[in-house]
Amino acid sequence: MYLTAPEQQALRGVFTLLAEDCGERDIRERLGWALLDLLHADQFASFVWDAASGRFVGRVALNMDAANLDRYDAWHQHHDPITFVLQSHRRATRVSEVMPQRELMRREFFTDFLSRDGMHWGMNLHAFEGDLRIWRRKGRGDFGDHEKALLDLIEPAFIGALQRAQRTAAAVPMPVEAAWSTLSTREQEVARAVCEGLTDKEIARRMAVSVPTVRTYLRRIFDKLGIERRSALAGWAAR
Repeated sequence: MYLTAPEQQALRGVFTLLAEDCGERDIRERLGWALLDLLHADQFASFVWDAASGRFVGRVALNMDAANLDRYDAWHQHHDPITFVLQSHRRATRVSEVMPQRELMRREFFTDFLSRDGMHWGMNLHAFEGDLRIWRRKGRGDFGDHEKALLDLIEPAFIGALQRAQRTAAAVPMPVEAAWSTLSTREQEVARAVCEGLTDKEIARRMAVSVPTVRTYLRRIFDKLGIERRSALAGWAAR
């Protein structure tokens, strides 16, 4: 496989960061920025598949609109015609390999989600418990076999980094104070209200915001604390 000098330099940076001891979210975010550069891409997203809930969670996204991602969390991931097919491949795969571009562009998933952020040509890698979703705008053209090979080259180091992060997290739980400090002031306010037993509507009235805004805060809290349910938040706060 021929690598240009810039690609060799970029890959050295990728393997260096994947060899570091970092948290799982930090790994995916830092790798995302590196992949945008290496693969000449425009948008990046990464999720973790949670089999218990049947959902993609723990989102990390670069150059994507938060409101559009909230729509994906709430609706589009349950009406997604491509990601589960890509997930079954377990190696770098272009979106155009599982669905012709013209057909994808006729789907609601494209018109109401992908196109809102200018995502046109995509490539995914699903490995271990994390995935990598890389997108280009229309004018850049589709990914090729060379880009697929680059992503496959990175896969073993990516899996190893996630596994180390998982073992470290299991061995040394984050102290409550440290975890709490990762929440914004508004997120802390929502978390306290949940622990008081308030419903989403009651929290919205107290904070003078909409119910969807409260639910956005909750999703961010769950992602940051690594939990999935309101009851888990109350138990976490009681530690």
